[in-house]
Amino acid sequence: MNSMRSEKEMMDLILRVAREDERIRAVYMGGSRNDPNAPQDMYQDYDIVYIVRNIASFTADHSWINVFGPRLMLQMPEAMREPEGLGNFNYLMLFADGNRIDLRLFPIEKPELIENDSLNRTLLDKDGILPAFPEPDDSSYWVTPPSELFYTSCCNNFWWCMQNSAKGIARDERPYAMEMYNGIVRAELNDMASWYIGCTHNFAVSSGKMGKYFKRWLPEELYRQYLDTYSDSEPENLWRAVFAACDLFSRLAVHVAECLGYVYNRQDEVNMRAYLRWVQAHPVDGRKMKGEKE
Repeated sequence: MNSMRSEKEMMDLILRVAREDERIRAVYMGGSRNDPNAPQDMYQDYDIVYIVRNIASFTADHSWINVFGPRLMLQMPEAMREPEGLGNFNYLMLFADGNRIDLRLFPIEKPELIENDSLNRTLLDKDGILPAFPEPDDSSYWVTPPSELFYTSCCNNFWWCMQNSAKGIARDERPYAMEMYNGIVRAELNDMASWYIGCTHNFAVSSGKMGKYFKRWLPEELYRQYLDTYSDSEPENLWRAVFAACDLFSRLAVHVAECLGYVYNRQDEVNMRAYLRWVQAHPVDGRKMKGEKE
């Protein structure tokens, strides 16, 4: 790895490119580098937006981004499968020195692409086209209280989909069991953990993308319990994680219900816990595909 360029060097480069190119009319930055509550470290991205004229002149020849330095890897989402199709173009660049710039080009003809995000900060505005961004804070990312329907749906889906994970373990279909558990069930657990954090901090903090700030905001005991919901692929460890998730979800959900004046459906939990224990005691032995010979 090359010696890592400093924040000042990176910002000077980003702005120099913009100042010297008449097609680039404005620059703003979002993301954690503007967040006074985010931990600051060497791995933070530079989330940069260039407002440009004639965006096609940039995307017709991508070599212009070489000015930012030698890269380890490049991703261009709009040139990949399922592009957004909004008229913008993104360059996600990881450089040989470890820095990363997520650079988005917005056509000047589409001011509606400029997000109303509390972390935005103007870096350059040649024509006065950017809105007056307030002092950056993380309020756009604060946990918001769920409606009663959203809360009850989260609870229902957590317990309902646990049966699918359980059957996957019992059938020794571990990829399915783990995907159902870590993809579907965990999403509901993460929502409930975020709402718990919101309840205990007046819904004025962010739990972070994919729960990255859980360690900061959850009581230490609950955070350790949350870590216990992870598992390797061994069935006995998967079962341990499943029941750890059940214990934690129940505790969080009861607290959130009391905080928001909602009703937690305890019977769903009682019934599903009984079913999970039954499935655990009855693994499928020697399961065969239809038509498979003895």
